[in-house]
Amino acid sequence: MNYQDDRCDRIERAGLKVEAGLAAFIEEQVLPPIGQDAESFWSGFAKIVAEYAPRNRALLDKRDALQARIDEWHLARAGKPLDQGAYQDFLREIGYLVPEPAPFAVETGNVDPEIATMAGPQLVVPVLNARFLLNAANARWGSLYDAWYGTDALDAAPAKAGGYDAARGAAVIAAGRAFLDEALPLASGSWADLDDPEAIELADPAQALGETEKGLMFTRNGLMIEVCFDPSSQVGSSDRMGMSDIVLEAALTTIVDLEDSVAAVDAQDKTLAYANWLGVIRGDLADTFEKGGRTQTRELAPDKRLLTKDGEARALSGRSLLFVRNVGHLMTNPAILLPDGSEIPEGIMDAIVTSAISTQDVRGLTKYGNSARGSIYIVKPKMHGPEECAFTNDLFDAVEDLLGLARHTIKVGVMDEERRTSANLAACIAAVRQRVVFINTGFLDRTGDEIHTSMRAGPMIRKNEIKNSTWIAAYEKRNVAIGLACGLSGVAQIGKGMWAAPDRMADMMAQKIGHPRTGANTAWVPSPTAATLHAMHYHQVDVFALREEIAAQPIPPLDDLLQVPLAQGINWSEEEVREELDNNAQGLLGYVVRWIDQGVGCSKVPDINDVGLMEDRATLRISSQHMANWLLHGVCSEAQVMDSLKRMAEKVDAQNAGDPTYEPMAGNWERSLAFKAACDLVFKGAMQPSGYTEPLLHAWRRRKKAQDCVPA
Repeated sequence: MNYQDDRCDRIERAGLKVEAGLAAFIEEQVLPPIGQDAESFWSGFAKIVAEYAPRNRALLDKRDALQARIDEWHLARAGKPLDQGAYQDFLREIGYLVPEPAPFAVETGNVDPEIATMAGPQLVVPVLNARFLLNAANARWGSLYDAWYGTDALDAAPAKAGGYDAARGAAVIAAGRAFLDEALPLASGSWADLDDPEAIELADPAQALGETEKGLMFTRNGLMIEVCFDPSSQVGSSDRMGMSDIVLEAALTTIVDLEDSVAAVDAQDKTLAYANWLGVIRGDLADTFEKGGRTQTRELAPDKRLLTKDGEARALSGRSLLFVRNVGHLMTNPAILLPDGSEIPEGIMDAIVTSAISTQDVRGLTKYGNSARGSIYIVKPKMHGPEECAFTNDLFDAVEDLLGLARHTIKVGVMDEERRTSANLAACIAAVRQRVVFINTGFLDRTGDEIHTSMRAGPMIRKNEIKNSTWIAAYEKRNVAIGLACGLSGVAQIGKGMWAAPDRMADMMAQKIGHPRTGANTAWVPSPTAATLHAMHYHQVDVFALREEIAAQPIPPLDDLLQVPLAQGINWSEEEVREELDNNAQGLLGYVVRWIDQGVGCSKVPDINDVGLMEDRATLRISSQHMANWLLHGVCSEAQVMDSLKRMAEKVDAQNAGDPTYEPMAGNWERSLAFKAACDLVFKGAMQPSGYTEPLLHAWRRRKKAQDCVPA
């Protein structure tokens, strides 16, 4: 397809100029099933935009105004220690900090149990990749045997190449028995001693639920465990009881992402994103691909069947419950132009279109169904403070009215990833108290905003040291404590962030158990395999039982949250500065080159030590802002930064040498748009709104698409 977004075919709809392909998609695939007349839809759409686009702009202007005041305050006190009392008085005076609301409990209704009353892993998946999307949606159930056999999570000799390794298999079987002893203790003895499924007698008979087509179903801490038997299978034939697998209920929920993990810059990209969301909601999304020399087609998994001990036949969802993450308030998109010729605020467009698609689920028109409670779940990222949360609440009211949905059908997940939201979290929750179903900490974006908000206060400590800062510990604990104080337990998810190293499952198993121990009932994982392994943590920790103890602890003070991670009195050596710049530059370039040149918004990118890390725009925000901060305060020079960027471009080129579609940056300094984009992100970083990378990435990606297109 030729890239013609700036001169694409447009159709006028109620004064809006809509790209023709997007208009056709909405009018032919989205609206007819829900009985929505196209003329009335676009008329209502235009009214929402007319009311909410100016409000959106005013909120962004307030962000800029607050940042300007904060910059001035820090510049006037350059070189002086930060006085917390004076600092907080100033933040209250300018409206950055708002009064704490009176104690309240959220009032959200019709929430599915996967969100409200269950604890388990959560996946985040880019909407533009249909195969990944299907894999994530199907990750509700995962083979523990496969997860152990194929990763380093099992402390045993790695599997030998060339087919099934019986020794590795035996180690997996032994580990499975040990897991069952812990999760499903027997009335006497060990699972290792059993040789007959009929002889299974649990210490707690209530853990036994019934029979499935493949074996027996059990439960622990609200999650299910399926023990499968097939003596004729390769694994079952070597097991004394014929046990062939242990299947865990894993990714209870998945966030289908239109934001940080995708490169969607125009109508073509957005229409594909919406089409994939429609396909997974409707239940007919499929993807055909080549793997191992064979053509495979992936579809959504059907439900599991359970025959309970009482003889009742039950259907168990075979799929993860889906959220959709819309774009935040900042970005606009040329897919629709307003009457004045400006681009539509992308978050408003997302709210209307993704909700219209999800209305098919609410009306019971889908193959499988997503929400059994008739709710639409939207995660809203990058909101700054309670005013912006209130704006989202009002916008969702308007979308419900447009689509004929009952009030508060659309639920909201609030990403606690911006400093003004963290500092006013209770007020933010109060602003969406009748539709909130999710709060989640996001260390990466939150760190990017931490750096940018205090950009003029001084140089920041090294990036890896920020993880141990006072504010980080307070941020993580305050999020859970405030969520519990606002009554989220039993109503909404309190979530934690991503494990970024998908090949290091042993480390994940050692460290990520810390997330349920905080009282969080979900945490992000990078793959279905990681979800299966992380599910074990929720069998070890009863999150809901733990919360009473956590709720009794005091909320960490605001003083701790607002401690700026400044490098006061630190003089780094030239080698230390070079090392830090190289680390930031390599990660930045490794991500940006795929974003700009290939339109890949999330992938496993080798770090400076060749360890694969899942990267998205949040990691990029930290690296670019950290380099911009050091440059601003003279810790490094422009020449030093450019030297790191050029040397790390050579390293990134070498790391991608096996990709035939990769375009090298080294030596192509003037021609490589990806390299130029990376330079902009650093050298213009201090001037970017809230330190976000999207404006520059989108501008450079559009240039790349225009460069690559065939002339019309």
